[in-house]
Amino acid sequence: MVHLVYCDNAGKKGERVLDKILSGTKTMIVRGAAGRKIPHSRVFEGERLYFIEKGSSWITASAVVKAVQNHVKLSEEEITEILEENQPKLNLTEKQKTRWHKKCLCLVELKDAGEITPLAFDHQGNMDDWLILEKIEDVVVGTSIPYNYEKSRF
Repeated sequence: MVHLVYCDNAGKKGERVLDKILSGTKTMIVRGAAGRKIPHSRVFEGERLYFIEKGSSWITASAVVKAVQNHVKLSEEEITEILEENQPKLNLTEKQKTRWHKKCLCLVELKDAGEITPLAFDHQGNMDDWLILEKIEDVVVGTSIPYNYEKSRF
């Protein structure tokens, strides 16, 4: 499987999530929720992630999953501990630390991050901020297929 990951583009130049990933100052991404939510337990070492900035129509970067941590039913203290322990890799702002202070966390460590030849994204309806796909061409203009949420269900 491959994954399409939306990155926030808020913040000053050099503070955007994708800029941090490409510069190597961010080598881990996090997703969290009150309960298990994609990509929790559905992303694995060796899989490829593709990145698109929110509001963009272009997939511009990719990386390989180096390691994954899945956590559930965390206490307030455990959440803080996990985020702080991984902060050197996560490189979160204070606002992001608050946003990802959730009982279920999925932390994905990256390797081999880099820019790719931009791919035109074929956005369809109500897509989540993390898509699980057979191949990236399934969401690229000209080769896309209707998005099927079957792969995103638990």
